[in-house]
Amino acid sequence: MGFGMGGFDLIFSIFPFLFITVFVIVIGTFLVSAVRGVKTWNKNNASPRLTVSAQVAAKRTEVSHHRGANNMSHSHTSYYATFQVESGDRMELSVSGPEYGMLVEGDQGNLTFQGTRYLGFERA
Repeated sequence: MGFGMGGFDLIFSIFPFLFITVFVIVIGTFLVSAVRGVKTWNKNNASPRLTVSAQVAAKRTEVSHHRGANNMSHSHTSYYATFQVESGDRMELSVSGPEYGMLVEGDQGNLTFQGTRYLGFERA
């Protein structure tokens, strides 16, 4: 029992619909991500710069792997630090690699941030 010519007609008639659907999903995902990024950037810019007494509560990294042209592998590491302020609230902020290396869990000091944007930590 094979497709016959009618089966191929069905496949070729569905292909444009599937192609357009996948294309719309990919573009939609990209647009949603871009809009979220712009909203976060605007919200951070509108937030006041604050400096509060805080302790470095935890640190973590996140490694993402990408496979590019010619099967070349590329990885990217994101660095995060969690700070606990005097009220007991915690906030996790993205930090640069060099900043991540300088922070030690348990350090006390003054955290400067703007919205969700890390601006610096000065040990007390």
